[in-house]
Amino acid sequence: MLGLLFEGLKTTFQPQIFFVLLLGVAGGIAIGALPGLTATTGVAVLLPLTFGMDATAALVMLVGVYIGAIYGGSIPAILLKTPGTPAGAATVLDGYSLTTQGEAAKALSMATIASFTGGMTSTIMLITISPILANFALKFSAPEYFALAVFGLSIIASISGTNPIKGLLAGFFGLFIATVGMDPITSLPRFTFGKLALLNGFAVIPVLIGLFAVAEALVQMEKILEEEYAIKTKFKKAIISLKELIKVAPTMLKSALLGTFIGAVPGAGADIAAFTAYNEARRSSKHPEKFGTGVLEGIAAPEAANNGVTGGALVPLLTLGVPGDAVAAIMLGALIIQGLQPGPLLFQKNADVVYGLFGAMLIGNILMLTLGLLGIKVFGKIIEIPKKIIVPIIISLSIVGAYAMNNSIFDIWVALAFGVIGYIMQKIEMPASPIVLAIILGPMAETNLRKAMLMYQGDWSFLYTRPITVVFLFLAVFSVVSSYVRMQKSIKNAAGSEQESNS
Repeated sequence: MLGLLFEGLKTTFQPQIFFVLLLGVAGGIAIGALPGLTATTGVAVLLPLTFGMDATAALVMLVGVYIGAIYGGSIPAILLKTPGTPAGAATVLDGYSLTTQGEAAKALSMATIASFTGGMTSTIMLITISPILANFALKFSAPEYFALAVFGLSIIASISGTNPIKGLLAGFFGLFIATVGMDPITSLPRFTFGKLALLNGFAVIPVLIGLFAVAEALVQMEKILEEEYAIKTKFKKAIISLKELIKVAPTMLKSALLGTFIGAVPGAGADIAAFTAYNEARRSSKHPEKFGTGVLEGIAAPEAANNGVTGGALVPLLTLGVPGDAVAAIMLGALIIQGLQPGPLLFQKNADVVYGLFGAMLIGNILMLTLGLLGIKVFGKIIEIPKKIIVPIIISLSIVGAYAMNNSIFDIWVALAFGVIGYIMQKIEMPASPIVLAIILGPMAETNLRKAMLMYQGDWSFLYTRPITVVFLFLAVFSVVSSYVRMQKSIKNAAGSEQESNS
C-alpha cells in the first residue's frame, strides 16, 4: 500500500496534475467564500471542465474544489455572519463574534488550521480503511449489490431534513426519471413517447447541473437587487499564537475524527458533522457558557469536523459505489463519465487512479492551508463580488457543460428544465439530493435484482439466505424506521413549542 501511495504522490507532483489541483483548491475556496454557492454547486459547475481530462486529473480537480469549498464557507461565516456553505453555519456562532471584536484574522487562521487538521485526518483514515473495505466488498455479487442499492436508497429519508416525506417524494421522482430509456435487460424502450433523444434516458450530468448549478443561479438572481457587501474588518493579528493552538488541539483532533465517521455514513453531510462537533465541544468544555461569544474551540470544532467529512464521504463511494453526500454523488457521475466503476474492483483495475486521488487529497489539504493563511487579508475582497457577475458565469458554464458531454442540444434543455425543477424544489423546501441518489442507485437496484432473479431462477430466497444481503436489508429497514422516529419526535417537539408559545 505504501508503494502505491508513493506512486500516487509522484503522480500528484506531475505538472498537469499539480496545476489542476491548485486550480481546484483555489477555485473551491473562492466558490465557498461566495454566500449561496455550496461545494455541491461548485463541483457541479466545474465538472464539465473535466470532460477532456484523463481520469486522474479530472478527479483531482474535483476533489480540490471539494476541499477548498468546504473550507471557503467559513470565510463569509466569520466576516459576514453569512455562511458561504451549509457546512459553515456552525462557524458563525463564534467566528462572527471574534470579527466584531476586531479579531477576524485570528478567527480565519483558526478556521484554516482546523480545516487542515480535519482534512488530513480524514484523508489518512480514507487511505487506511478503503482498501480493507474494498477487499471485503469483492465478495459481492448481484444479490449483495441489489441490497446495497436498497440501503443507499433508504438513506433518502435521512438526508431529507425535518420532512422525510418530501425527500421520499423527490426520491420516487428520481426513480421514475431513472426508468426512462432502454430496459437494462430486454432493451425495450420505456417512457420515451416515441422520442429518439429519450432512448438513452436522461444523462446524469445535465440533470445534476440543472438541479444544483442552474437552480442555485435562479435563486441568486432573486437576490441581485438585495446585494450586500462585506463589512470592513480590522486585522490586529495575522495568526493565532502557538499557546492558543495547543489549547484547542484536542478539540480539533476529536472533531476531525467525528467528522470523518459522520462523513462515512451515507446521507450525513458536512453541516450535520459541524453542528454535532460544535455541540460535543460545548458539552465537554469546562466553560460551555462562553460558546457563542467568540471562543476558538467554537471555530475549531465545526471546521475540523466539516473538513473531516471530505475524506469520510469518499470511503463508501470508492469502496461500495454509494455516495456519502451530494458532492460524492456528483463525483460518482464523474467516475462513470471517465469509464470507471466505483466499487471494490476499482482498487484492482484502477489502483493508479485511486492512489493518485489519495495523494492529491494529502497535497490538496496542504495547499488549502497555505492559500488560506496567505490569503487571509484578501478574503474580504472575494466576498464582495456582486451576484450580477457570478450568476451569468454559472449559467454560461452550466449550458456549455450540459452540451459538452454528448454534443447534444437536448441535454441543454434537460439541464434548464431540471434547473427550474430544482428552483421550485428549493422554494418548497424539498431536497434535491434524493433525486440524484435515485437516478444513480435506481438502475443499480433494478439491474441487480433482475440478475439475482435469473441466478436463482425466480426464487426470492437470496433475500434471506445470503448474510451480507441480509445485513444491508436490515440496515435499510433500520434507516427508514429511525428516520420515521426522528420525524415523529420533531413533530412532537414542534407541537410542544407551539403550545408553550400560545400559553
